[in-house]
Amino acid sequence: MKKYRSSIILWLVFEAIAVWLWQATGNLFFLLNFSYIGFCIGFGGILFAAGWKYAREFTQFGVGAYMLVFLGLICRENMQIEGLWYYLLCGVWGAGTLHYAIAKIFGPLLFGRGWCGYACWTAMILDLLPYKQPKAAQARQKDKAPRKNWGFIRYIMFGLSVAIVLLLFWLGKASAYTMFTLFVAGNIFYYAVGITLAILLKDNRAFCKYICPITVFLKPMSYYSLIRIKCDEDKCISCGKCLKVCPMDVEVNKNARSRKNATECILCQKCTKACPTKALSV
Repeated sequence: MKKYRSSIILWLVFEAIAVWLWQATGNLFFLLNFSYIGFCIGFGGILFAAGWKYAREFTQFGVGAYMLVFLGLICRENMQIEGLWYYLLCGVWGAGTLHYAIAKIFGPLLFGRGWCGYACWTAMILDLLPYKQPKAAQARQKDKAPRKNWGFIRYIMFGLSVAIVLLLFWLGKASAYTMFTLFVAGNIFYYAVGITLAILLKDNRAFCKYICPITVFLKPMSYYSLIRIKCDEDKCISCGKCLKVCPMDVEVNKNARSRKNATECILCQKCTKACPTKALSV
């Protein structure tokens, strides 16, 4: 049971949130919504621990497609960061606010950037591209610079997201319809930029590393994450196989929280599969 422990804990956490929000608001939607998400995450984690090859993808599409298609396109909720600013400025505790509080602001204290690896609807498409072993990881094996120094772009995107919503309010154009339109346009833009960057840099996760504004929330909170990849450095033989497969260029063969790109880890656990001595674990 030990290998299923983290998955079961996450499942129970989401189920507790589901029941609490249902009882607090009297809205059955919260029970169904968070129970479904918790099931996808928990069951996907159990499948992963059991050795199923596509367990992470099961969770990623189960949660990501649900949020994009059902919550976003059908229910017309802006689940992007602009939706958060809109709700906050309206003084409404809506779906976007809850989503950010749980998945991207406070949740990372428990599961780090697990959102990026198991739920992001942008990444679920980018991960289908052929550049699963980033060019940067290959360069690392040759002692070259591992990645571009473009992280500042995420802060520009973060600022622009705030500015767009403030401008809409100032112009008197902020409405549910406008935010839905912005959600559709924003997703088209993210997919276009993400796919283009992946092709140019030969790296599926280039968008996540340099562009995504959500990481402004995720990175600092993930540093203190309870669930993270741990390395038993006594078992490590420095073969470099974990570094080669890591899509986020994390220095996973070190155990310190301050290891290089530590807050980039998306808990995909490709490194744990690649490690020949089982030195890596969650």
